Amino acid sequence: MSMNSSQFPFVWISIGQAHGQDSQKDFDEFEANLKRGEPFVLLSETAPMEGYEHSPEEKRRTALWMKRHKAELRKLVQAMIMVEPNIAKRLGFKAFALVFSKFWGYPLLLAASREEAMDIARELLAGQTASANARNTFDH
Repeated sequence: MSMNSSQFPFVWISIGQAHGQDSQKDFDEFEANLKRGEPFVLLSETAPMEGYEHSPEEKRRTALWMKRHKAELRKLVQAMIMVEPNIAKRLGFKAFALVFSKFWGYPLLLAASREEAMDIARELLAGQTASANARNTFDH
């Protein structure tokens, strides 16, 4: 996985991971986005590699990292939006999306195109801004 945060709050990630890739760099990048303290959306045009199996060490490390950052993940990551033009593949990811959401604490949404993904992302962030403004109005 690699992250491109240059368009924050739209964070593009490449999900495919090669064996032996340093996942600590990935965690550091993810953590840097969380430290901003602002809501953001993850977007990807790459699907997880078919047949790739994380090592027990990778699974343990990911689970521990996720548990340490659970509250921030739920609060700040509005969704992971995966671009998949193929409708059959999008339907196939729906079951995976449920498991993903339970583990990570934010939804996995599917879009047919990059444009649709950006539209969804903008709507999610606009909704977050409206909610924050409403909370601020009631706080005063």
